[in-house]
Amino acid sequence: MSWMPTVEPACDSISSEDGIEMVIQPRARDLGGFAVARILPAIGRKTVGPFIFFDHMSPRKFLPGEGMDVRPHPHIALATVTYLFEGEFIHRDSLGSEEVVRPGDINWMTAGRGIVHSERTDPEQRRRGGSAHGIQLWVALPKAFEEIEPAFHHHDQSELPRLEGPGFIARVLIGEAYGHRSPVRTYSPMFYIDVEAQGGSRVHLPNDYEERALYLLSGTVSHGHQIFDRPQMIIFKKNRSIELRIDADARFVLLGGAPLDGPRFIWWNFISSSNERIEQAKRDWKEGRFATIPGDDLEFIPLPES
Repeated sequence: MSWMPTVEPACDSISSEDGIEMVIQPRARDLGGFAVARILPAIGRKTVGPFIFFDHMSPRKFLPGEGMDVRPHPHIALATVTYLFEGEFIHRDSLGSEEVVRPGDINWMTAGRGIVHSERTDPEQRRRGGSAHGIQLWVALPKAFEEIEPAFHHHDQSELPRLEGPGFIARVLIGEAYGHRSPVRTYSPMFYIDVEAQGGSRVHLPNDYEERALYLLSGTVSHGHQIFDRPQMIIFKKNRSIELRIDADARFVLLGGAPLDGPRFIWWNFISSSNERIEQAKRDWKEGRFATIPGDDLEFIPLPES
């Protein structure tokens, strides 16, 4: 999805013994009816584990007649991960997939050698008006899988592991954590967890991964001497046992994993370990060589000029 602000957020280094490496402040932009905050990539920090892109679509109410229209656009060498807290829209892609994306479900689209997709509000929902709030991630595929066949997989929230601790509920959306494994197929070690926690509770981060981060959606959490009470990403130092104190009812996501197997180039919707491959994808899109989306092939997002 092209929820794409043009300015990268900045990282604030934290000089302390708290186990916090840095904090990334989001930058928001209105994209024709809904606000999006870009978190990754950021100046000073491009990735957390394999996650190379993190967009938070802030809560938004649509009036009757309004909705989301992300026109067909291409991707290569990555997987998109869409997770909603409110609202719904229809995902379509060039494989012929058509799926209603609803809160609590996970939608994993593997671009591989190339895919085109769109996201639009259902006509009936558009007539009534509605809401939208969610997160979209891009996962950079390992080099050995960058050119695999594209695929789309939808997982209902009932399929995702749910665990309860003293004062909190966690849903393992992707990967493995706390002894639970998501059914979503992945290509490298990673985790992505949705947490709702009550004030006064404590939550430990998984210790099995080299890179770990938290993105706060609401509420107040603290670690060591640092207190966080607004949307931002906290990246933690390696090899530290991290305990979060929940100072006020909070919702946040935890994510991370093994570092990427080398640098990646990013241009528009394309990610690759090869800049030449991105140049080829640019030519292919401009010259109409990507497959089209059945039922949504009358318009598309043009290749940017720069």
